[in-house]
Amino acid sequence: MEKHPWLDYKNWAVVGASTKPERYGYKIVNELAKAKYNVLPITPRYTHIEGIIAYSSLLDIEGEIDVVNFVVNPRIGIKVLADCISKGVKRIWLQPGTSSEEIVSTAKANNIEVIEACVLVALSR
Repeated sequence: MEKHPWLDYKNWAVVGASTKPERYGYKIVNELAKAKYNVLPITPRYTHIEGIIAYSSLLDIEGEIDVVNFVVNPRIGIKVLADCISKGVKRIWLQPGTSSEEIVSTAKANNIEVIEACVLVALSR
C-alpha cells in the first residue's frame, strides 16, 4: 500500500500527547519526531515530551499547523475541534476511538478534511 498523501505535510500537532511510553500520545509524538516531522505536542500536563516543547492548547501555537492528530476522547475532541476551526486548520487525523459523528460532521461543515485511521500504521508503510 502506498504512503498516505497527508504524510507529505510536515507540521503536526498531536493533541493528547503524553510522557508515558505505553500511551499512544507518546508513541505518535515519538514516531513522528523520528520520521523528521515538526511535532507540536498538545497537553496541559507537561512542558516537554522527549525534549520537544509541549503546548497547553492549539491556540498557543503561532505558526501554521498542517495536520492535527487527535489522541483524546471525543468529549475532549469536540472542544479541540473548536480550536482547530479558530486556527484555520484544514486537516484532522482521528486515531481509533477518538471519532464521533459530531466531530466528523462539524469538521466537514467547516471545510476541514477528516481521516479516521491510525497514523502509526500509516507511518509504517
